[in-house]
Amino acid sequence: MALGARGEELAARFLCESGMQIVERNWRCRYGELDLIVKDTDTTAFVEVKTRSGLGFGTPAESVTFAKQQRIRRLALLWLSEQCGPWRHIRFDVVSVLLLPRSEPRIDHVRAAF
Repeated sequence: MALGARGEELAARFLCESGMQIVERNWRCRYGELDLIVKDTDTTAFVEVKTRSGLGFGTPAESVTFAKQQRIRRLALLWLSEQCGPWRHIRFDVVSVLLLPRSEPRIDHVRAAF
């Protein structure tokens, strides 16, 4: 399994075990992709999953740049426009998955990251 796909699978499992419900995985349109869309009680969260196998280029979460945040916001608006509302609470989360050799995966969930 590819690094990114493994990270997304671990992130989805982690979020479900935390009591959240997966609404959509890898939602795509011509402008890009949203990794995970989850329901957390009365909040819909758009979750960007970043996976790394080392820290040579920083933590996984550090790779979610301002430009990437803006793209995710635009994609979220497109997704919301296709759904039945009302939308009272939305947020943007980042799940960081670090897969170091000979170690258990390290998963960090940053709620309302941006």
